[in-house]
Amino acid sequence: MSGILDLLNSDLGKTIISGVAGQTKQPQNKTQDVLTMALPVLMQAMKRNASTPQGAEGLMSALNGKHDGSILDNLGGLFGGGVDDNVMNDGQKILGHVLGGKQQNVQNALGAKAGMDAGSVAQILKVAAPILMGVLGKQSRQQNVSSQSGIGDLLGGLIQGNSPQQEQSFLESILDADGDGSVVDDVAGMVLGGSKKKGGLGGLLGGLFGGK
Repeated sequence: MSGILDLLNSDLGKTIISGVAGQTKQPQNKTQDVLTMALPVLMQAMKRNASTPQGAEGLMSALNGKHDGSILDNLGGLFGGGVDDNVMNDGQKILGHVLGGKQQNVQNALGAKAGMDAGSVAQILKVAAPILMGVLGKQSRQQNVSSQSGIGDLLGGLIQGNSPQQEQSFLESILDADGDGSVVDDVAGMVLGGSKKKGGLGGLLGGLFGGK
């Protein structure tokens, strides 16, 4: 299975990026930067939530119901007429559930990296969250996921399964967004809070949520 960054680079990903940019009236390149940084972060948070039986059950019931992937079948319609309030409200609920008390911190950090105010980042994430859930719903159907370990493996695969080129471009965009060449300091400050021991995208994101 390809990772979430590969997905963002696919035709579907480009449709999502341009649609979200149009909906939020943000430049496409900055929208792409925010989504490139945000989607792995959201998935890492979901993976953490799904590590408890209740969290996994809640996520699976959402993926089997409202977020079964059908949103992906009509992205043209979703973006063409403007994303309706139901989708935006749903996105707000997903973010609150997934990120909890860290939501504002994450939005501030992403905004600082992308050169965008946190309010605009919040709008982008609100539109993207239900689409991300749709991607998960579709993948979970294709893989017949029906258990806590299955949902953990699905999320883990999407976080870890990125091709090396995508992983590298992600790391470059997130680590050196201010262009000063100080990659390690950037990521330590933004994500790991000074701990530089973790390697790779999974470890980097785990640090954001205090994961091991």
